[in-house]
Amino acid sequence: MTKRLIAGTALALMAATAVSAQDGITITTYGGAFGEALNESLAKPFAAETGIPAMMVDNSDPPAKLKAEVEAGNVTGNVFDVEQSDVIRLCDEGLIEPIDPAMLAPGADGSTAEDDYLPQALHECATAIMVWATVIAYDAGAFDTAPTKVADFFDLENFPGKRGIIKRPKYALEFALLGDGVAPDEVYDVLSTPEGVDRAFAKLESIKDQVVWWEAGAQAPQLLADGEVAMTLAYNGRIFDAMVGEGKDFGFVWDGANLDMDYWVIPKGAPNMEAAQKFIAFASDPARQADLSKYIAYGPPRKSAAPSVGTYKDGTTEMAPYLPTTPENAESALVNDAGFWADHGTELTERFNAWLAG
Repeated sequence: MTKRLIAGTALALMAATAVSAQDGITITTYGGAFGEALNESLAKPFAAETGIPAMMVDNSDPPAKLKAEVEAGNVTGNVFDVEQSDVIRLCDEGLIEPIDPAMLAPGADGSTAEDDYLPQALHECATAIMVWATVIAYDAGAFDTAPTKVADFFDLENFPGKRGIIKRPKYALEFALLGDGVAPDEVYDVLSTPEGVDRAFAKLESIKDQVVWWEAGAQAPQLLADGEVAMTLAYNGRIFDAMVGEGKDFGFVWDGANLDMDYWVIPKGAPNMEAAQKFIAFASDPARQADLSKYIAYGPPRKSAAPSVGTYKDGTTEMAPYLPTTPENAESALVNDAGFWADHGTELTERFNAWLAG
């Protein structure tokens, strides 16, 4: 009943003219397990409740598809899943429609969308779908005492063994500063200075000869499983799948987790605009967001959705311990700043690559 009431509230917020069943929408995502999760938790229920057909479309690069359609003046897609950095670029280029927070569902506690969404989850042209995280994962059999904080990742004396780190400055530099004692809410201020950048690279240098660099998300859990590293930075969903799906004896360190988000956007001039807005309003329902976590280990971007998160689709595994948005997991987290990387990504990537080569 609660879910139905909240969903009804979300749809009531839309200034709506009835949209007929033939006026369906397409929802373009990166596909895979995430696309399947979105289909089960959002697309199918939306179609059933509104009578508006909602078809999932897999694409390896939704932002590029969106950009090409808008610039060609032939927009066929209605709703797209894009990453945080793409939101900033697409909005600045005038390629996506504005999204009014007033059309979004209120929080489960009655709070406004602006108050209920996590920091950076709302943008003038987008609203967050889910939250994922880059975390420290470890082989539970590698240590007598499990690591608990970012500093342990850099402590080779008390936690010996190779370390896995993503081969890019984003995430690596933030973790380095966190490991050097910088508070999460100060990381980007520090990293915006030459001294802060030097400090981050110095911290990485302290373990450089013990690092195994990885590039694809699937590599991190495989490095742990093969015993090539004792600890690694990893995407939380990948580690969840290894632990729950494959029975691997791994653990998480949530301290300093780097939170990132995917977003819903509507292309400029999209057909069936009203239906697309209805879908985004429907998907903003905190109960719907909690239901998405039943299918994949990503957290809802709304604070009031967290209490409604239940078990995994297996019906037994409680999802809250595995989600980056669970309050105790997010307590010492860092929210990734896409604006910072839009401004500094090129220069830091050049320095990072030169440092690796040196």
